[in-house]
Amino acid sequence: MEKVGSVRSYSIGFCLAVALTLAAYVAVTSGWFSQFGMIVIISALAAIQLIVQLVFFLHLGRDKVKWKAAAFYTMFLILILIVGGSLWIMYNLDYNMMMS
Repeated sequence: MEKVGSVRSYSIGFCLAVALTLAAYVAVTSGWFSQFGMIVIISALAAIQLIVQLVFFLHLGRDKVKWKAAAFYTMFLILILIVGGSLWIMYNLDYNMMMS
């Protein structure tokens, strides 16, 4: 395993990030997939991109210190609560406004 924060580590992360971005671009512009297939492909590429960003640039999972991971999981939980709550509120507002 290379040293955390080395030029080699950042170069590998950058190349993977660019490759995943280009794969998403090609998937969208080529029109090879159906709408549902496109959602699945883009979601999978986004999840892989998230893992690449976390490992190579934020250095989560590379050392024994768990505080960074705990902070990330807390932030992720708050993000899910905010986004999920906002969608729930917007859905209920849309439903209640359409009643009249």
